[in-house]
Amino acid sequence: MRLSVRRVLLAAGCALVLVLAVQLGQQVLECRAVLAGLRSPRGAMRPEQEELVMVGTNHVEYRYGKAMPLIFVGGVPRSGTTLMRAMLDAHPEVRCGEETRIIPRVLAMRQAWSKSGREKLRLDEAGVTDEVLDAAMQAFILEVIAKHGEPARVLCNKDPFTLKSSVYLSRLFPNSKFLLMVRDGRASVHSMITRKVTIAGFDLSSYRDCLTKWNKAIEVMYAQCMEVLKGDYKTPANLKGYFQVNQNSTSSHLGSS
Repeated sequence: MRLSVRRVLLAAGCALVLVLAVQLGQQVLECRAVLAGLRSPRGAMRPEQEELVMVGTNHVEYRYGKAMPLIFVGGVPRSGTTLMRAMLDAHPEVRCGEETRIIPRVLAMRQAWSKSGREKLRLDEAGVTDEVLDAAMQAFILEVIAKHGEPARVLCNKDPFTLKSSVYLSRLFPNSKFLLMVRDGRASVHSMITRKVTIAGFDLSSYRDCLTKWNKAIEVMYAQCMEVLKGDYKTPANLKGYFQVNQNSTSSHLGSS
């Protein structure tokens, strides 16, 4: 009886050692494969440098990454952003598509976190550093732009207020191009009010409020674009004059209303 019990225990011990040896061997093989660059372990995150690969309906493979020249079209709504998007979409190698609506909101959240000293301190303490957030933002934005429509050689995003974060976007995607659409503020505001285009923060019952918000939004986006192009671009004299004249006329209109 004692002998049979010993045999059972010995057999169970051998089986356990065998299972552990097999599992250890699998882990060693996985580690070697990862180090050799053959494949990633289960559940591993995609490296920041890795490209996003998509296959179009024409069976052509497209690769997207942070170095690609994304096109961002922006401006105050009712300023020709949709027309510009349609013109770009007409090119066979460019795809803009509809507004994502989510990218400006995510960028605004990221900006709010960086402005709040207390929130930034809490994030840093939790290990959610600027590097971690930027990598996540980069992957998220690229994923949304690439996958919300058919793949193409050149991708474009048209979310009007995205250009409020042009400097940050240029840091995430260094080769990006930015198109700021500027229309006379009075025409833009008249269009949004008569067409009842709902825009967050704009009081469509007040021309004064809409013109003030238009002016502030344009100033922010224009300053962001100039910061991106700092040192490599000079504002044409006619554009400088346009902004000066338009600002003066808008101010006099607000003063008389």
